[in-house]
Amino acid sequence: MILYHGSPCKIEKPALGVGNPHNDYGQGFYCTESRELAKEWACQKNTDGFANEYDLDLQGLKILNLSKSPFNLLHWISILMQNRVFAPKSPLGRQNLDFLKETFKLNSTEADVIIGYRANDSYFSFASDFLENIIPLQNLASSMKLGSLGLQVVLKSALAFKQLRYIQSEQAQSHDYFQKYKQRDTEARKKYLDGLRNVKPAEAIYLLDIVRHPEILNDISL
Repeated sequence: MILYHGSPCKIEKPALGVGNPHNDYGQGFYCTESRELAKEWACQKNTDGFANEYDLDLQGLKILNLSKSPFNLLHWISILMQNRVFAPKSPLGRQNLDFLKETFKLNSTEADVIIGYRANDSYFSFASDFLENIIPLQNLASSMKLGSLGLQVVLKSALAFKQLRYIQSEQAQSHDYFQKYKQRDTEARKKYLDGLRNVKPAEAIYLLDIVRHPEILNDISL
C-alpha cells in the first residue's frame, strides 16, 4: 500500500510512540492514500510542507478496517469519542456517549493498522452534534461521505513501523494547498448546513431513537 503523510517537514524515519495521544485513533502515524490530501494537511497552518511518501508491506499485519462490514459509522464515533477530548454538554449527551461506547465498543489494541474516517475539527463538531441529538444519523452519514476527507491509515504497532519503507518527500506550497484545505472545510460546513435545512422530521433518526430502540439499526444502511 502506497501511503502519504502530510507534515511541515520531511519524515524519513517515522517513530513509534510519538505524536498526540488524543488524535482520532490515539497515538500513531497517520497517513492517507491521497497525495493531494496529504499536501493539504501539510499546509493547514498556512506554511509550506511536504507529502512524505511510503510503501507499507501489509503481509502479516492485523488490520482493523472500520470502512468495511461488519463495522459502521457508529463504531467510528465510539472510537473517536474515546480518544478525542470530548465533554458532553448535557446529561442526555452523556447517556448517548455511554450507550455508544458500550454497544459499539471495539478492542483496537491488538491492531497493527487502523483504517477509518478522518475527523478534522469540523467533522468532530458534526459528531458532537449527533451525540447531543442536534442532527439525525442521516445527516452525519452524508456529511462524512460528501466531505471528501477520505479514509486515513494509522500505523499503531512496532511491526507496522518496521514494514514501512520511506520513498520520497514532495514539497507542498502553502499558496496552493492552504486555500484548498480551507475550501474543503468550507464546503463541508455548507453541505452540513444544507443537509440540516432539508431534514424531513418524519424520516430523521436521532441517536436517542437508537438508544431507545436499537433494533431500528437493522433497517439502516451505514
